[in-house]
This record gives sequence, structure tokens and C-alpha cells, in this order.
Amino acid sequence: MFAAYAARIDSDQPLDGLELGERPAPEPRPGWSTVTVKAASLNHHDLWTLRGVGFKEEQLPMILGCDAAGIDENGNEVVIHSVIGQSGHGVGPREPRSLLTERYQGTFAEQVSVPTWNLLPKPAGLTFEQAACLPTSWLTAYRMLFTNAGVRPGDSVLVQGAGGGVATAAIVLGKAAGLRVYATSRDEAKRKRAVELGAADAFEPGARLPHRVDAVIETVGAATWSHSVKSLRPGGTLVISGATSGDRPAHAELTRIFFLELKVVGSTMGTKDELEDLLSFCTTTGIRPVIDDVLPLDRAREGFERMAAGDLFGKIVLTR
Repeated sequence: MFAAYAARIDSDQPLDGLELGERPAPEPRPGWSTVTVKAASLNHHDLWTLRGVGFKEEQLPMILGCDAAGIDENGNEVVIHSVIGQSGHGVGPREPRSLLTERYQGTFAEQVSVPTWNLLPKPAGLTFEQAACLPTSWLTAYRMLFTNAGVRPGDSVLVQGAGGGVATAAIVLGKAAGLRVYATSRDEAKRKRAVELGAADAFEPGARLPHRVDAVIETVGAATWSHSVKSLRPGGTLVISGATSGDRPAHAELTRIFFLELKVVGSTMGTKDELEDLLSFCTTTGIRPVIDDVLPLDRAREGFERMAAGDLFGKIVLTR
């Protein structure tokens, strides 16, 4: 079957390890289902895999892709929860949690095999392309906002780095939940898009906000860390799920964190129950993932290049 896969690891030039070509189709195994992939979306996790982060060379070649929506062996339209081993179903109770492509072949292919427990019904109101955007970045944003930040309608939130998948999702989800959302971006066009999506206002990175916020959604890392900490009200919460600009900020702001009793919470992905809630939230409110572009799988390299350059707003989706 045709697939986009990591053939080599290169920490400096990750796209040099990306190959497009034929790979073996998944074989049946007890407790697992084979899904015919209709759409899959790119995540920065795919770039980290090509760089060898959390991944060993002996695991190569590895089909990339965490997210997908498709059709199972029984003809059901499904969304894949991409956290494997979270429950023990299909893998055994002692297996550590992992994402697709960390241990098992991913979704950038004609077919993918996952534990049957990891399948959720795709809501009829969502296209395959829209549904394929939800299991990683949108689920991450959902958990960051509603589980780890614990914000409520009327609260205020700063979303750093408008344009990325998680940040874009946080703006849309926050607006739909009755939050007052502020966003930042270096790009004026992206700031304008953030406001169009529901942000109360958008600013250049580091700009002073109208007031301190209840929570910050942080995925940028070192470049925005100090601003994130300084933007919080006393007792506020900073939730971090990524560090695309690096994980070693020049100023950790430790004094401010302990003196103002700020909370710093790490967040990774989400649970199957949270994904089910997210699907329901999209159905009930009518919100939909922001899709930058839809490309055929054989143009996956183009999508990777745009994601690596930050030249996007929302998700890039691959289809067959």
C-alpha cells in the first residue's frame, strides 16, 4: 500500500528522512481493527519523529501520522483515538502509553491497524477531513482548556502562537465555551484571522494585554514563556503542551511564579472520553476544525514543508 514514512532520522534536516512509496499492509491481529483511511492530518509530532525525538533508529521504517478518520472492516465511519495502551485493550495492561508512530505504524497510508477500543463513531455532521483534525491537536487544546486550565464561561485566556493547530483549536473552542480569548502572532494576517475566529483581540508576541488573564495556553515555549507568565493574574494557570521554539527560556520567571502562586501544568493529548466529548461538542455547537489545506497523500512532502516553515493557519489534511 502507498504510504508516507520515516526512512531515516536526521535531527537537522528532518524532511530528508521522509519517503513516499509502498509499505506492507497491516496484518490482522486479535483485538485490533484495520481502518481504511479516508483522511489524516499532520502534526508537529510527525516532524519530531523524523528528528528522532522519542524514537529509535531500529524502529525504522515507520509510517507517519497520528490522526485519521476512515471506515472499519464492518463499514462503520470511525475516528481513531491515537493514544495506544491507555487502557490495556488490545495491547496488554502493562504496556506504557504511546502515540501512533512511537511504537506502531501510523495513519499516512491507505490502511492503519489500531486496537478496536481506540475507535469512536464519526458524527454524521463531520466530514472525514474535519474529523481527522480532532484526535491530536484539537483534543490537546480541549484538555488544556477544560481539564487542566479548568476555565469557566466568562474567564479570560491567552493563546500564544495563533496559526498552529493547537492554538487555532483553543481559540475556536474557547470562544464557543464563552471564554474571552486573546491571541498572539508575529504575523499580522494570522492575528486578523484569530479575531475572525473569535478572539477578542490579537497582539504581537510580548505585547501588554488589556488585563491579566485567568489562564495561558502555551505551545510555543522559550520564545513566549516570559510573556505567558507575566500575563497571568495571581493564582492563574499556565498550561503547556509543546515548545516549538525550544524548551529553555532565557527567563524562567521563578520568582513571579511562586510569589503570585501561579500554577504551571503540563498537558499531553487527552483521553478517549475527552475525544468523545470533543466530538459531541463540535456536533452540538456547530464548530468545525480550521483546515488550511487538503492535499492528496502523494503530496505529503509539500504539507510537511509548509508545517516545518510555519506557513499555515490551521490543519493540513492528507486524503486518498
